[in-house]
Order: sequence, then C-alpha cells, then structure tokens
Amino acid sequence: MATTSEDAIAKAAAEEEKKQEEVAVEVEPKTGVSFPVKLDDGKHLNCVGVRKKSMLGLGIKIYGFGMYADNEKLKDLFKSKFGKSPEKLNKELYQWVIDSDVGMVVRLVIVFSSLTMSMVRKNFEEGLGASINKLTGGKKNDELANKLMGEASGNIKLTPGSLIEISRLPGFVLETKVMGEVISKVESELLCRAYINLYLGDDPLDKDAKDKFGMSLISLF
Repeated sequence: MATTSEDAIAKAAAEEEKKQEEVAVEVEPKTGVSFPVKLDDGKHLNCVGVRKKSMLGLGIKIYGFGMYADNEKLKDLFKSKFGKSPEKLNKELYQWVIDSDVGMVVRLVIVFSSLTMSMVRKNFEEGLGASINKLTGGKKNDELANKLMGEASGNIKLTPGSLIEISRLPGFVLETKVMGEVISKVESELLCRAYINLYLGDDPLDKDAKDKFGMSLISLF
C-alpha cells in the first residue's frame, strides 16, 4: 500500500507532466517554428519573426526568432519612466528598451540547411558592426562585434532545428548559447544595446516583429 509521501510524489509528478503538456506556443508563420509563450525563468514571449538573407536575388529564410523579456520589470520601469501608457508606438519607447538593463532573451531556431557557425559568425559580426556604428555616431568597433560568437568552432554545422539563445543579463552582460552550451559571455553595455538594436532599432531585421514587440509593451499598462 502506497504511503502518503509516495502518493504526494506521484501526484506532483502527474501535475508536472500535465503542466508540460499544457505549455502554450506561438508559431512563427513564415518558418513554422514554434516558441513557448513563457520560459522556465518567467520571461514572456513578446514577438516572433524571421531573419532573411538576400542570396542570388532571393530572400532566403535563415532562422525564426522569438524575443522574450522580463515583462514585470519592464512594466514597473515603464510606469516610473513614462507614467502612463503611450498612445502610440514611438522611437523613444523602443530606444528605452534598447538602452535598459531589463533581462531579455532572443531564441533563434535555424531553418536554413547547410548553415555553419562561420556563416552565423559572419552574419552577426556584420550586423553588430553596423549597429555599433549607428549607436556611436560612426565609430567602428569590430573587436567588440566579434566577441558575440566567442571561440565556437567555425566548422560546427547547424542543422534545421538547432537552437541559439542570446541573452541580455543583469549588469549589461550578453551571453550566447549554442545548443545549450555557453560559448561567450561578454560584459559590455554597448554590445548589449547594439544587439537589441538589431531587432528594435530604426532598421530592424523584421519590421513586423518590432511592431508586435511594441504593441506588447503598450499592453503591459
């Protein structure tokens, strides 16, 4: 006969299994990639999008992405900053998120076949280099841009479904994980701002995703 303790353990296990089955997801429509609407650490999904790259005149889909943020902290800081809900999206709202130290995670799920780490590295180095250039009024800092992908081997093949997570941690630390392994952790306010600027700046990787992120911010009020 099962003890009370065993019954409690079995019940807890069943509830956890049910909870996992009920995790809601949002599908990025252009790639079919699914993203959980909430991460284990409580961060919420605020938008999904797709990164395309022009190759031979075609817009090739490279990865689907989901942007997560600590919405409770965003909400508190927004209220202290703006006092009331903005009537419409504006540059100041996005710039505040870019410049803030609020925890954020961008999950990238590869959809392009035959992608290598060296290709990803080059793509990010070019994008971050341009982003840093904009934020600093024309000052290049290739050394900083090159730190995002760390010492990961350029020969690593990223098959469709491979996961890259790039997180802005407290203290302006940008952490990169490839398939669960931390490959870089860089403390730099400028690098953090430049990375988020890729998605929420004046020339975002996906305009629709940026707009949806902005609407999610307004909804926090």
